[in-house]
Amino acid sequence: MPAEHRELLSDLSGIVCDYPNVDPEATLAFLASDASGTLDRVGTPEGRRERTGYVILLHATSWYVSARVFSKSLFASYTEVLEGFRATLDPASCSCQDGAHPEDLDSEYAVEAGVSMLAEAGRAAFAEEYGPGDEELAAFDCEGFLAELVDQAVDALREGHRRLFGDIDVSHLDARFVRDDGGIDIVAMQEAIDRSWENNTGSVALWSARRWLTGQVRNEERLGLFLCMWMGIAQTYEGLPPSYARALAAALATIDLDVSCDHPRHPWSTAEATTRSRYLAVLHLYAPEDHPDTPVPAELSAREVWECPGQYAELARTALADISGWRHMRGGEDEDWEF
Repeated sequence: MPAEHRELLSDLSGIVCDYPNVDPEATLAFLASDASGTLDRVGTPEGRRERTGYVILLHATSWYVSARVFSKSLFASYTEVLEGFRATLDPASCSCQDGAHPEDLDSEYAVEAGVSMLAEAGRAAFAEEYGPGDEELAAFDCEGFLAELVDQAVDALREGHRRLFGDIDVSHLDARFVRDDGGIDIVAMQEAIDRSWENNTGSVALWSARRWLTGQVRNEERLGLFLCMWMGIAQTYEGLPPSYARALAAALATIDLDVSCDHPRHPWSTAEATTRSRYLAVLHLYAPEDHPDTPVPAELSAREVWECPGQYAELARTALADISGWRHMRGGEDEDWEF
């Protein structure tokens, strides 16, 4: 296998295992660019071999593009080259027997197969390592098989693009968080945040931000709703995409960041920076009889201290810093993060 292919195999293996040892965005953009260069050579034996390898590689890494890199240009590059390959494929030409197509390619194996298919030397090494027969090896080149991979990858990219950059519908949470009297059930929201293993903190944060922006918030609910939004931001450690960040940034922009006060500290700063401690603090605020324990000292428990504009400003600044960090964490161009 050529040295550059061994390097590509190492780089892409780290990416699909979710432990990249290179910049994923730059590496995947380079992969899409190289694949695009193959389109002009599809009419040659070399070009057809490369088409097989690149289709497999683009399919194997499309999940990472869809879930981990917040870059519209990378989505566009992937979609353009995949659709270019699809136009060269004739699924009707498939003469393979039922079950002959490679199935359930896990990403790591698919990366090895894809890189190997790019050149004859790689194919020979792959055949020696895994022992596929001539028919099994030929099935990788089948246009019906490759068309299936392209269609799957394009579908995943379209769904990922909608999720990262589109308008996310969280209206189903109304039934969980709005009481019959029209008020907000802060306790139910906290319970949802506490179930962080369900990956729902982002949805709670987004619902909170949209509710905040509608103004459908009673005075006594304002603090709880804001804290739920703040917790949803702070506890989403891998970062939320622009589709979420737009509403969150807009909600935080309603807070006066330049306000000052005479309090040496505020209640939220005394709660440990743990999910459980914050959870108990909010539950005590909104259901003190059911949840008498709170990490906040008695001298800071007065509602007027909780509602201090200075505390809102402190929390808004930290939340905005987190959102700014997502941009650097997940990549993408500046315009992808314009709110």
